[in-house]
Amino acid sequence: MSQQNDENIEATPVDVEEQIEAAEEQAVEEVSVEEALQASLVAELAAAQTEAAELKDQMLRVQADAQNIRRRAEADVEKAHKFGQEKFSRELLSVLDNLDRALAASPEDEATKALREGVEMTLQGFISTLTKFNVEAIDPQGETFNPEFHQAMAMQENADFPPNTVIAVMQKGYSLHGRLLRPAMVMVSKGAPTIDENA
Repeated sequence: MSQQNDENIEATPVDVEEQIEAAEEQAVEEVSVEEALQASLVAELAAAQTEAAELKDQMLRVQADAQNIRRRAEADVEKAHKFGQEKFSRELLSVLDNLDRALAASPEDEATKALREGVEMTLQGFISTLTKFNVEAIDPQGETFNPEFHQAMAMQENADFPPNTVIAVMQKGYSLHGRLLRPAMVMVSKGAPTIDENA
């Protein structure tokens, strides 16, 4: 029996070494599994962070697009309110011109006095109504010629005016909220010809 105990004692260190080696191998395997798991988790985290950044960027772009669309729609509505009556206003200008012509053509005598006064009152009422809706006359008599608002119908030498000055308005122009409805038709002065003193 003592011999059998000795064998068990001698066998035990070998078993212990094998157990230690097995435990070390198992620990190494567990460490490599943990490292692999950790590397996998780090890779997943990096991918998730990249995806989150891309989604955030997309969200910001969508918000910016929505804001731009909202601003554009507001600007379109504002323009529609401001310039919605542009066509209508342009059509009314011929009526205004006809009232002006009627006044210019009627003689100033007692027989037509009442008619002239009626046309003048109609014309003034018509002008004040257009003014309420921001239709304004462009009457550039004596001003410098501006091709944005004036249309030159003729040029004439005139010593009384500097060159490029409106010397006559043939037809008034009109604007709506500062936007040109119709240019003023004008006659413009040009510089007097230079005389060659040596000739």
